Amino acid sequence: MAVTTTDVVVTDAAPAASRARFRFLRGGKTRTGLLILAFFVVLAVAGPWLAPYDPDAMSDQLLQPPSSAHWFGTTQTGQDVLSQILVGTRGVLLVGFLAGILATALSVLIGVSAGFLGGAADEILSMLSNIFLVIPGLPLIIIIASFVEDTGDLLIAAVIALTSWAWGARVLRAQTLSLRRRDYVEAARATGESTWRIILFEVMPNLTAVIASGFVGTVIFAVLSEITLAFIGVADISHWNWGTVLFWAQSNQALAQGAWWWFVPAGLCIALLGTALSLINFGIDEFVNPRLRTATGASRKVRMRVGFTPVARTAPQDGPAPAFTPVARTGAPAEPGTAEARTPAATEPGTPESAGTSSKEQRA
Repeated sequence: MAVTTTDVVVTDAAPAASRARFRFLRGGKTRTGLLILAFFVVLAVAGPWLAPYDPDAMSDQLLQPPSSAHWFGTTQTGQDVLSQILVGTRGVLLVGFLAGILATALSVLIGVSAGFLGGAADEILSMLSNIFLVIPGLPLIIIIASFVEDTGDLLIAAVIALTSWAWGARVLRAQTLSLRRRDYVEAARATGESTWRIILFEVMPNLTAVIASGFVGTVIFAVLSEITLAFIGVADISHWNWGTVLFWAQSNQALAQGAWWWFVPAGLCIALLGTALSLINFGIDEFVNPRLRTATGASRKVRMRVGFTPVARTAPQDGPAPAFTPVARTGAPAEPGTAEARTPAATEPGTPESAGTSSKEQRA
């Protein structure tokens, strides 16, 4: 008796709604980035209280290497480097996140409005984005700092936000143009929903991942800009941050004196913070793009061999339960021991093989 085979489509089971919300946090890159970022946030909040010394206080322990009394060593004026790093973390994160929030809000407001409204509003808002797209941020801050006596963190964050929102607005405009004619948007418009309600509840949820990725990228740019401005002496050097530490180390020739502990900790903090934000950005990309999903959303339950498709083998009624057996696709040789190798191929009526078989049976 010939055994027939039946094709079965194997699909990944849809995760539960509660688990799907936290699928973004299941990636190793995302968890690592969030843990490092959380560590720096704790330092930014509690840094002034955790600092063992006043970062401006001088002592007689000049240019001392790391020890039990000064974990990160001292400067040539006896200032504790660890205290400067802890106190300076707040300024770096404040400028980064404030600039990221302001720039993201502007990019969402202008980009989504331009893409959804269209017409004259789109032309005006797109022209505004193009103008701000070519304005350089760092030279503008240097010019402003030459006229303003106190160049604080808030002013630097505002200038960085005003010069870094245009690129995100262009991206959101392009995404909104592809969403405004979707069926669910047309259905909401046909039911009489207002324009702003459609934007907030129909379009914006589909742009969440793009907005989050743009926010992380803006924070990285703002952090690096703040440190660069402090390092070249444009920002107020009386306010401690990691760039200020590097500024004083470079001004006093720490590298020439062999005082590696003066600038290496600040450089490592910058590298770790940039790595954390980059890992979070990679996690967002993997969550949004199915082609990049590895541990964030891919199912590892079904492992398929290249060139073979799982099929269900029908068992006799009194036999064991059906089992999945990998068989070769059409045109590929069957492996020894598989269902196709053990059983003859089924032929359809009217084919040369079936005609030859019928004629032999008639002659018999």
